[in-house]
Amino acid sequence: MPRVAALYRYPVKGFTPEACEVLTVLDEGRIAGDRVLGVRFANSGAADDAWSSKHEFVALINTPGLARLRLRFDHRALRLRIDLEETILIDDALDDNGRAKIAAAIEKYVLQLDINPLSAYPERLPLRLVGDGISPRYQDNEAGQITLHGRESLAAVASAIGDADLSELRFRSNIAVEGLEAWEEQGWVGKKMSIGALVFDVVTPKGRCLATQANPQTGERDLPILKTLTHAFHQQKPVFAIGIMTSGVGGLIHVGDKVRLLD
Repeated sequence: MPRVAALYRYPVKGFTPEACEVLTVLDEGRIAGDRVLGVRFANSGAADDAWSSKHEFVALINTPGLARLRLRFDHRALRLRIDLEETILIDDALDDNGRAKIAAAIEKYVLQLDINPLSAYPERLPLRLVGDGISPRYQDNEAGQITLHGRESLAAVASAIGDADLSELRFRSNIAVEGLEAWEEQGWVGKKMSIGALVFDVVTPKGRCLATQANPQTGERDLPILKTLTHAFHQQKPVFAIGIMTSGVGGLIHVGDKVRLLD
């Protein structure tokens, strides 16, 4: 029987994950605590609390070096700490002063990277830390889809690319499942599935971008993930994982929960 092998949420869009034993799925379909903050360009026309494309944020798609940072977010105290190896870059609360200092610390770090979206675009400065730290709103898809992949699909990609240690963190899914056939989850699009007691609609394959090519430890673009997906698996566009939505009722999902296709 397929089961949940790992659960992740990403407090700050484009930054490192929190591995969790339990996730709360809200009735609206998003995961509590997931993408509750983002680092947005100054010239974005979106309001701070509004969704917008990932291309308006500092994120792995444009800044692979973010993967080197380690993030700790206190969801109760609303306090964010970011480390680079043994150095604390910033540790501050989400008040106005703290937000300004957090944004400035990230800006300073990003501007030092060889690959960054700021040096050639001064109109994107200063960066803004947006989000209230509570409401999940900055997922790649405006509908806020939860993402899920099978570890057998990951193993297939690892074999094709020649890296037995390929990390699932490259794909930034919320849910990793084991016990499926490779790519089986892709055949679930348009159907219903359950995780534990919760029912989900499988709504779309998850298209991939340059974020997957950033090594989760070094921040280097070191593997041709996109080319491998299209060439080795004959995909028209690179796809890995699926997007799922609740049928209007949230609840808890746990590591170890059984995963079933209902249709």
